[in-house]
Parts: sequence; C-alpha cells; structure tokens
Amino acid sequence: MTNCKPASTPVAQGEKLSSNSDHARVDEKSYRSLVGCLLYLTATRAGTMYAVSLLSRFMHCYNSAHFKAAERVLRYVTGTLSYRVKLVKAKELKLVGYLDSDWAGSIDDMKSTSGYFFTLGSRVFIWSSKKQQTEVQSIVEAVYIAAATAVNQAIWLRKLLSDLNVD
Repeated sequence: MTNCKPASTPVAQGEKLSSNSDHARVDEKSYRSLVGCLLYLTATRAGTMYAVSLLSRFMHCYNSAHFKAAERVLRYVTGTLSYRVKLVKAKELKLVGYLDSDWAGSIDDMKSTSGYFFTLGSRVFIWSSKKQQTEVQSIVEAVYIAAATAVNQAIWLRKLLSDLNVD
C-alpha cells in the first residue's frame, strides 16, 4: 500500500454498503484481520472512526465490496501520514457541540446514523457516531433524535466540567 494512490476521504461519497450483495466472498481471515487493524488504528486516527465502524458492521457477511472499502481507508491513511495534531493553549475554554444525521443510511434496515462532537477550547475532545435504534419517517425525525442525544451528552459534560471547576 506504500505506492498506492491516496484517497481524500475514508469513505467514497454516496457509497452504501449492504450485507445483501452479489459481490464475491473474500477470505475471512484477511477481512477480519484488516478491520481489526483498522480498529486499532482509530486510537490515533479519529478521522477513520466512522468508516471503520461501518466496516465492522459486516464482520459476519463481508464480500469484495467491503474489502475494497477497507482498502480505501488504508489509502486514506497513506495520504494523511504527515497530518499531525497540534495542541495549543486555548484563550477561552468554551464548550461547543456539533451534530449531524443521515436519513435511512443503512440499506439493510433503513436506520439512520447520527453523530456529534464537542470541542473545549479549540480542540475536539469527545465524539460519537452510532446507528439509531429506531426507523424514522423523515430526516427531521433523524436529526431530532441526534439532537436529543447530543443535548443529553452536553448536559452531562457541563455537569462534569462544573464538578472539575472548569467554567
């Protein structure tokens, strides 16, 4: 993979992976080993978290399309080897949250994936991306569920920061 063409994103735009596919099956050990290595890599490459969690949903029904998507994550990592996290002292410790959600992003069960992240100062310090438990009828419902989850996390974070005397 050292001489491969780097990818600009870990997941191809508009790509929808499914467990029901006509693609050829790949070697079980190779796929599981690759996804396991990518899971380990998420500790230092948070930008790959969504892609790797998506790939891990198919550990029981993987095929060549999933393996190709996993290789794309490796190509993304190859292109971002020089990226670094620069830690700078923030002038103001302000808690700011962001959230997003797709609508019926999973082809298999039509459930949405929602996510949020919070910054303290100028750096992201907590994030989450999870498949929602319920099927929704519109994007508004999906975003509403994502917002409720993010607000719940924000309340907890504010309480934690208050207990630590960080205002």
